[in-house]
Amino acid sequence: MYQVLLTDRAWPSLDIETEVLAAAGARLIEAPAGDEKTLCELAAEADAIATNWAKVTPAVIAAAPRLKTVARLGIGLDNIAIPECTARGIPVTNSPDYCTHEVSDHALGLLLALSRKIAFFHHRTKQGEYNLGAGLPLTRIKGQKLGLVGLGNTARALVPKARALGLEILAHTSSGNDYGTGCQMVSLGELLSQSDFISVHAPLTPATRKMFGKEQFRQMKPTAYLINTSRGGLIDEAALEEAIKSGCIAGAALDVFDPEPCDLSRPLFQDERVIVTPHAAFISEQSLEQMRREVMEQIVQVFRGEKPRNLVNLK
Repeated sequence: MYQVLLTDRAWPSLDIETEVLAAAGARLIEAPAGDEKTLCELAAEADAIATNWAKVTPAVIAAAPRLKTVARLGIGLDNIAIPECTARGIPVTNSPDYCTHEVSDHALGLLLALSRKIAFFHHRTKQGEYNLGAGLPLTRIKGQKLGLVGLGNTARALVPKARALGLEILAHTSSGNDYGTGCQMVSLGELLSQSDFISVHAPLTPATRKMFGKEQFRQMKPTAYLINTSRGGLIDEAALEEAIKSGCIAGAALDVFDPEPCDLSRPLFQDERVIVTPHAAFISEQSLEQMRREVMEQIVQVFRGEKPRNLVNLK
């Protein structure tokens, strides 16, 4: 019987995973903790590893002589040692579009909350201050510019939603490809200097880590806002804190952090110009069911000697 090691999860039950694997004669084993030592011990008997946020390190992979596949319960792959998997011929999979609707909706919601200062007014009003003037000035959304850093599935889903509000859209990708969106493609510098809102949709890699730092914030408008629903490591949080404190930019909305969970006592997260949500953009009942089922089905595909649907290496 094949054994599938589940490193961690963000949902209450394992009914979907158990159902899909049992139908293929496989058994699910859940790790009691996601630290490297625990995972190395359990990986010795694993034919597959499925991970949500826990790190599947080179040591974990080396400890799994029977390993046939590593599956990411999500989109980003920065928590999996892909070079080691590739060197051993181990396919790595993910679920690239399971929460496209949810994350693009969340990014748009954060934009609206920043633009209309909804979170600011909510916080002040709940504390007993009924004062419209505290949030002025406010600017009409229509005609403002939204800059998209990255044009993956989520960013492309955001494009028509943002256009429906009358936003003009600029985008930057390393390839310059607009992927059929019709977005005006610009350099990162042009995007930073022209955008009223910047929404980050880039993968976290060594090249993109802290791609938003002091220099990038200096190039932004003092009235501009930063929105990040991608990966916390893309932002230099210390530089962001200073940029907001000094008035270099107007504020930010963050759903992802580095590390997670973040220290909510830090001044950055206490600042009323910063909206904070707990890595919640991806979640809906529908998105979780789609992702969980798809990831388990891909593990079964590998067990059957088939090419998995969303293979990210060994192509």
